[in-house]
Amino acid sequence: MSLSSKKRSNLRHSSINENIKVKALLGPTNTGKTYYAMERMLSHSSGIIGFPLRLLARENYDKAVSEVGKSKVALVTGEEKIIPPNAKYFCCTVESMPLERSFSFVAIDEIQLAADPDRGHIFTDRILNTRGTEETVLLGAETIKPILQKILPNCSIEIRPRLSILSYIGVKKLTRLKPRSAIVAFSIPEVYKIAELIRTKKGGAAIVMGALSPRTRNAQVNLYQNGQVDYLIATDAIGMGLNMDIDHVAFASDTKFDGKIPRYLNPPEIAQIAGRAGRHSRNGSFGVVEDHLKFDEETIEQIENHSFFPLKNIWWRNSELNFDSLKALLSSLEAYPTFNFMRRKVGALDALCLNHLSEISSIKNKINNKEALILLWDVCQIPDFSNSLSGVHFSLLEKTFELLLANGKLDNEWIKSQLNRLNRFDGEIDTLLNRISNIRTWTFITNRQKWIDESEYWQNEAKTIEDKLSDELHNRLTQRFVDKRIVILNKTLKEHSNLEALIRLDGKVIVEGEEVGLLKGFEFIPSLSEGEKAGPILSAARKILPKEIERRVRELLMSDNAAFKFDDDGSILWQNNKVAKLTNGETLYSPKIIITNSEFLSDEQIKQIEIRVNEAVEGNIENILSEAINLKNPVLNFEQQKSESEKNHYVSLTTDDYEKKLSDSISGKALGIAYQVYEGLGSAQVNNLSMSTVNLSESDKRNLARLGLRLGVETIYLPNLLKPAAIKLRALLWSVHNQDFPKDASPPDGRVSITILPNVKKEFYRALGFVPLGNLALRADIAERLSALIRIEARNGQFRINETMLSIAGATKIQMEEILYDLGYSKCGEEPSTLADQVPIIIFEKKRKAFKPKVKTFNKKTLKSKIIKSKIFQKQKIKKNYQILYHHLQF
Repeated sequence: MSLSSKKRSNLRHSSINENIKVKALLGPTNTGKTYYAMERMLSHSSGIIGFPLRLLARENYDKAVSEVGKSKVALVTGEEKIIPPNAKYFCCTVESMPLERSFSFVAIDEIQLAADPDRGHIFTDRILNTRGTEETVLLGAETIKPILQKILPNCSIEIRPRLSILSYIGVKKLTRLKPRSAIVAFSIPEVYKIAELIRTKKGGAAIVMGALSPRTRNAQVNLYQNGQVDYLIATDAIGMGLNMDIDHVAFASDTKFDGKIPRYLNPPEIAQIAGRAGRHSRNGSFGVVEDHLKFDEETIEQIENHSFFPLKNIWWRNSELNFDSLKALLSSLEAYPTFNFMRRKVGALDALCLNHLSEISSIKNKINNKEALILLWDVCQIPDFSNSLSGVHFSLLEKTFELLLANGKLDNEWIKSQLNRLNRFDGEIDTLLNRISNIRTWTFITNRQKWIDESEYWQNEAKTIEDKLSDELHNRLTQRFVDKRIVILNKTLKEHSNLEALIRLDGKVIVEGEEVGLLKGFEFIPSLSEGEKAGPILSAARKILPKEIERRVRELLMSDNAAFKFDDDGSILWQNNKVAKLTNGETLYSPKIIITNSEFLSDEQIKQIEIRVNEAVEGNIENILSEAINLKNPVLNFEQQKSESEKNHYVSLTTDDYEKKLSDSISGKALGIAYQVYEGLGSAQVNNLSMSTVNLSESDKRNLARLGLRLGVETIYLPNLLKPAAIKLRALLWSVHNQDFPKDASPPDGRVSITILPNVKKEFYRALGFVPLGNLALRADIAERLSALIRIEARNGQFRINETMLSIAGATKIQMEEILYDLGYSKCGEEPSTLADQVPIIIFEKKRKAFKPKVKTFNKKTLKSKIIKSKIFQKQKIKKNYQILYHHLQF
């Protein structure tokens, strides 16, 4: 309390006119007590109300300003003073009431706090010693009634009933709480933990704690009040007069730390908090979130009926202090009250600071006069908003006292350095909370005008820093505990209003200005935080995506075959998004299609997409591998391979004669070779054929060449199918058919040789048109070039590896040695290198065994079976074509 205040005697009321009207308005929360007091104050010529919290003082200050104007209303708290020259009505914290002034009307709010161990002595002093010249109103809970009757026997007491019903509804799990619920815990870590869970499950929550600055607390309350979030996580800070739109209060804990030890909440404390539920005539409820927290029947009955045991004690401290000496001051602080229901307050912050500072020798020697002692006591009123009572706070008070005693004012440079230290906005939430508690202390100091030159400037500086820190803290709390996307979606969906949605070109889905996911093809991928449920986002997506899905389906159905691409894993891409996947079918050339699952596609849309994608797959395969496909039944397609002159030669023939003439030109052996190249996706190794190519007639060779085939010593292949696009498709078709997708095994575009990877089947490389030799796979045409070069070198018997061989194969000497071994050459000697320190040169010679084809006769019966199985004979001329081919079997 301020030393400049006019002190009155305590219980004897010697300076108070006993005829002054004193009225006590008692009852539970939501009885309209504060509203009544504000009305009464504004009906007088002047008035003052003492509130228990700076926040409440500010809230009611704003209300009074809206009623009578800013020039007539003052706000006085420890940290903020707005006092217009002609102010008539004062909204204050109880500690900051200007007792030296006279007011027609005086009210004290929440007078049951006289029983609070920390601040009770302040409330008791105001109850006893503050009076309006015309009217005094005391507001509080009914539990203080017996004590009021003892200390103020002439006080008229009115009991007000609650305007709404408060009911206990038992246990409701956190995740099942209805909107507009407040969840109460009693430690910051617990508040954060619950807020994280509510963010994950419900989209977010506002936070209210005593550690927050009033500005941050207001911003968080507004977040809840404006409906941006439907849940509030709070400590018991919500119990004092914060009027919010709360339907239900859920207790997540039933114990709190009272500054000394953890203890259970008592029924009046529970009621004070639970009473925030239900405002005006709207009923409210309260309960717990776990079974072990259930309240007993007696407690429930007391809370629901607002019937509690009366207070037995209130706290008191002598307010008539003696400053003749330090000993006299300490003695006056230790005076005992007259009534035994009053407990003497010991260990208050100001008294503790006084004891500590008076023990410092440099200070003890300076408080040898009354003025110095009064100044020291005034300095001890500086609050410690961090509630840590650490050496830092004692050091601040010591420095403040020494500067004031020496100069009468605080040094501006020192104030500047202290404020600059706090003018930072980095760090975690707890760091910001600590800075705010420190700047609030400086806001208090700068409001002591007699201590500071240019006090108004420093007040503004401190207030600006506090506001910025508070705003930053609010932003951090909101970022951490509120998912704006879920909040907006829940609110909009609940109101059944149209969602403002945008789907960007990159597929990002924006709803009400917030990114909610990504639409890839026809699949929606919600953007989720860790542990976050997709429910609200999917609900919104179901409302906004169908039109876009329908548009995309139409576009896909109209796309040409080139719009569909294949990925290495068998995915089919459209507009770079996966829309389907290939899986193995009956043959290498006919994979099946599986449409990518999407809950946004109807059965009819899936069917349409499947048909179109299948057409595109067949079209792309036929376009790229047409030469290989033609080998399946070369007779039917042979006309396409004829030159114009050859066609003119048969122009006079009938169709039947023409086909017969063509069929006569192809032997069964050539047909068998062509079919095996077809099975190899466009190539086949000679030593793997079921018949020898050595004895092919010139006519067969010519006919196979007309089909596009290149007959080599090592391989038979289609050169056009060794291009990058064909190689990629061949790799994919083999992988899909065999359900084996070798990683990084396919050759980069343009590469003619690649290293064979471990655990990759050699059949894979052969299917691509590559020949496995040693630890390399060479493209078929390159393998033939290399083989031809080696045969030339080996004509004279022995030969050496040369640079041309290495260049063609893209191989090292060691790799080339392995290639030669696989080609049937062997080492026959060495000769020294012409260069010093080089390894000897290895000499090779041809030692190939005579070719022995596998005895797997491709007879008439086998060929007939293969041809009959071919799908081509399911077409229109199956009978006629069969007769033509069967004719070849008779030779």
